[in-house]
Amino acid sequence: MRLVFLTVAVAAATAVAAPLLVQAQGTPQTIQLTKVDVVKVATGFRASKVIGSPVVNEAGDTVGKVDDVIIGEDGKAPFVVLAVGGFLGIGDKLVVLPYEQLKTMDRKIVMPGATKDALKDLPTFKYAAN
Repeated sequence: MRLVFLTVAVAAATAVAAPLLVQAQGTPQTIQLTKVDVVKVATGFRASKVIGSPVVNEAGDTVGKVDDVIIGEDGKAPFVVLAVGGFLGIGDKLVVLPYEQLKTMDRKIVMPGATKDALKDLPTFKYAAN
């Protein structure tokens, strides 16, 4: 009787554990977590607030407007898409630059050394069709 009970228990445990074993197979994955200062991050600029913001040079002249923020395929390097050269959104040309070229000063987005003409001379950026 004990043998029958033990056999049934082992069979039941195997039936329950088998799906778990199948799901756990494959390449072991590891995730490296980094602790961040959440208070410092919370005082930063959200992408939803950056998009549409004017970009000024250190003299305070508006040189463009943030059209979008794009994360590179490597997942590390963000880029900023700027609309430059237009008037009230008409005739804008899109250009793209590494986000690290922007600075924040007094809650403004600043691109040191930038001029409208220099940005207009950059190659035109077009979004991928996907």
